[in-house]
Amino acid sequence: MDAWEFLDLEADRAARGRLYHEFIRVPDLSAGVYTLDAGATDPQQPHTEDELYYVVAGRAVVSVGDETRPIVPGSVVFVAAGVPHRFHDIAERLELLVMFGPAEGDRASA
Repeated sequence: MDAWEFLDLEADRAARGRLYHEFIRVPDLSAGVYTLDAGATDPQQPHTEDELYYVVAGRAVVSVGDETRPIVPGSVVFVAAGVPHRFHDIAERLELLVMFGPAEGDRASA
């Protein structure tokens, strides 16, 4: 069994000084922690894989394609492969659990 504590994953991400930290990768799935501070700009671009976000902490607004909605802890957001998306109006530090299917980047090389 592989198991993690979110606080440990977030500490690993912070220690690396990156916004995103992948903690598992298998052929059909990858997952990581993505954190944006209040007021930050989300630099990501559309991905070649489907993506699911779970909001662990924070408050912000997310735009996916032409839809926009507020997100809070407990929100779950699906983003289909290739669809532009962005977190913005980040009012409180945003901590997200991110899952890709298949693993992030796997379709990019296909």
